[in-house]
Amino acid sequence: MNQETLPTVSVTPGLRLLYTSRINIAPLQDVGKTPHGHRRIINILGGAFAGPRLSGRILPGGADWQIVRGDGIVEVDARYTLETDDGALIYISNWGLRHGPPAVIARLGAGESVDPAEYYFRTLPVFETGAAPYAWLNGVIAVAVGERRADAVIITVYEVT
Repeated sequence: MNQETLPTVSVTPGLRLLYTSRINIAPLQDVGKTPHGHRRIINILGGAFAGPRLSGRILPGGADWQIVRGDGIVEVDARYTLETDDGALIYISNWGLRHGPPAVIARLGAGESVDPAEYYFRTLPVFETGAAPYAWLNGVIAVAVGERRADAVIITVYEVT
């Protein structure tokens, strides 16, 4: 197939805000170097989220099971539960990458406030719920932008339209 015969796509994806969340986190647990990389675990203490179609709180008990790869890139693997204002439970699995210049990452590690434009922090949230009012989330592809703070992570989630 040459370029002249390539089909054209009639739909261009867009982004629609789902919510912004503040996830309160415990101090990092450093498991150390493992066969898969440098393992870290950060427990989730709770938090809140709000957006045009859903809002509520983040329940304590989840965690982010991170791997710091040999190239310095952090693989984020966070799993936790959202509870909407009307009591529905939504499981979220959020995988992503965080990286940036070594000096910026060192500042993040020291707990300093760092402009999120100075580093890359993107994730792919996947939702799972049995609550009928939010069943539409089971069929959503989402992307998110993260911001690491000393005691919290700010995640803004967008539905890919």
